[in-house]
Amino acid sequence: MVSGQLSHEMKIEVPASEAWELYGTLRLANLVEEVSTVMEKIEVLEGDGGVGTVLKLTFVPGTPGLSTSSEKFTKIDNEKRVKETELVEGGYLEMGFTLYRVRFEVIEEGDDSCIIRSTIEYEVKEEAVANASYVTIEPLEGITQIAKSYLTKNKAAK
Repeated sequence: MVSGQLSHEMKIEVPASEAWELYGTLRLANLVEEVSTVMEKIEVLEGDGGVGTVLKLTFVPGTPGLSTSSEKFTKIDNEKRVKETELVEGGYLEMGFTLYRVRFEVIEEGDDSCIIRSTIEYEVKEEAVANASYVTIEPLEGITQIAKSYLTKNKAAK
């Protein structure tokens, strides 16, 4: 078994509480579905956005190695502003991965800004270790950029 981790951080000029209102709910999935060039459709298979919620992700045709996958919200900590999802079907699991976890952390940095830390943790079987090269942080960078644009544009007036 081989494991790995990738992460990315981006500063956003909005209060952490505003960023968490997007990241800690289904609103982020809805926003990504609206504006992403990689996602064709995001469906809620079960749940209401809390722990246990399962989303089916359908990628645009031609996305390398991916057509559909399902992810489950496994942790939502409103106090620490941490959300984790794990792949439960399709995608990387069909490529020899035994774990593919995404973690979003909204870290307060003063009253009017925050850091979004996006992390991918994965485990892949020895015989499929070459597939680890397909794991990239770029999609999470893209999601954070989408969130940053949205949050900055819709920043609450003081």
